[in-house]
Amino acid sequence: MKKEILSVFVASVLVASCAGSVGKRSDTDTVGIQSQPVADADIVGQWYIENIVFNDSDYVRPEEEVPGVVQHMVFTDSTYSIMTNCNSISGEYVLRGDSISLGDGVMTEMACDNMAVEDALRRILPDIATVDMENDSVMRLNCGSTAGYIVLRKPTFETK
Repeated sequence: MKKEILSVFVASVLVASCAGSVGKRSDTDTVGIQSQPVADADIVGQWYIENIVFNDSDYVRPEEEVPGVVQHMVFTDSTYSIMTNCNSISGEYVLRGDSISLGDGVMTEMACDNMAVEDALRRILPDIATVDMENDSVMRLNCGSTAGYIVLRKPTFETK
């Protein structure tokens, strides 16, 4: 019972601070259009966050913000989780071909000295719409309505 109450509380906090819809696997994408089966990109695994770009002059590089701290995303078959220098974010996603929808999820909300990465992720995640892959080692999550994107790199080993 306590876990359910905490989950509802955290979810309601995130709904107030994030936009987008919860991604659930179905035969219909997030806007209700019937999707054709297409080979999905292989995004499952752990990915280092290298760059969060809004435009040429507005970007965040996690390694520059907090040197020496590994900040990463992990994708399973239907969920994603993000570990930053301070907080974690997790939720569900739907992948169809190169289209991706990251659903609203839960986020810890500890106050830290440098929250630039968390702030950037909160701004960009609701707008992520497509995935580009390069040699199975670099992934780019692209925004749908803006020029923004997130660059992720596959590590040579996984951190816990």
